[in-house]
Amino acid sequence: MFELENNVRKNILQLKAYSSARDEFSGKDGVFLDANENPYGSLNRYPDPQQKKLKNKLSELKSIPVENVFVGNGSDEVIDISFRIFCEPGKDKALTFSPTYGMYDVSSDINNIELIKIPLDDTFQIDFKTLETHLKDNDLKLILICSPNNPTGNILKNIDWILERFKGIVIVDEAYIDFSKSDSYISKIEKYPNLIVSQTFSKAWGLAAARVGTAYSDSKIISLFNKVKAPYNVSELNQIAAINALENFKEFSEKREIILQQKLWLENELSLIPLVKKVYPSDSNFLLIETLDANKIYKNLVAQKVITRNRNSLVKNCIRITVGSSEENIKLINALKKN
Repeated sequence: MFELENNVRKNILQLKAYSSARDEFSGKDGVFLDANENPYGSLNRYPDPQQKKLKNKLSELKSIPVENVFVGNGSDEVIDISFRIFCEPGKDKALTFSPTYGMYDVSSDINNIELIKIPLDDTFQIDFKTLETHLKDNDLKLILICSPNNPTGNILKNIDWILERFKGIVIVDEAYIDFSKSDSYISKIEKYPNLIVSQTFSKAWGLAAARVGTAYSDSKIISLFNKVKAPYNVSELNQIAAINALENFKEFSEKREIILQQKLWLENELSLIPLVKKVYPSDSNFLLIETLDANKIYKNLVAQKVITRNRNSLVKNCIRITVGSSEENIKLINALKKN
């Protein structure tokens, strides 16, 4: 049975969160002489440290209570905070599946946490038999699952199997879920108290420059996130950008549909090119393709000012291609035909 207190570092449980000036007084009117701000300018005041308006919008959109919502400086902050809350440096372990998002390695190294990487099978799905042996390790505190996975693009199946057996924390990174027909695991946070779902405004919402990420979990876990985060972790400009995006859901839906239509077109065109051996199924806004020679093709594309991501070091002879605009996708296909 999962018990949160057994999975949180003792110093975090005992931590008294920093109380900022805007935590102690959040009104809009008054003479503000409490936060050592410059009295002049349009960006001279600190933002809402708890992002209340944005969280209320997300609570409404996701149909969950606001106390189950965390807003951070990109989804990478969610991963970094999770390491700091649940893993004792130099002692505890985390686990993920390979190939996957490279920042898991970086964040684990920064926090001095051993990261176990279990290879995905030939269909890019979880090897549950190998995983089961690791679940018996008492030092394993955190499992990271990217679904849809990056760079493979597919939804990882049977995550419930892990949630039901693992006594630690499971993070399901859903950066690309808005492009998938599969349901988000947000609907399961009430069922699984050890589940954290992270999402982002960087992909389908088109706000990569704003760096706004979110986490959804049991309210006790969210309260720990709020204790550990920096006082003003999301700027006023970025909060406004995210709120404006949520208030223009129609535009978001229309652009997402265009991207999905372009993905279908791109899949078909890529499959007709002789140097492309395989186009992998994708639940995201990118395609992983197996080629005859990834290194050569990548360099040839760069020479034509078409920039893709060479993933040969992770999946042999594979290149990851983001779905662009119609004009960009046509340029890509024409460039590939010249290889």
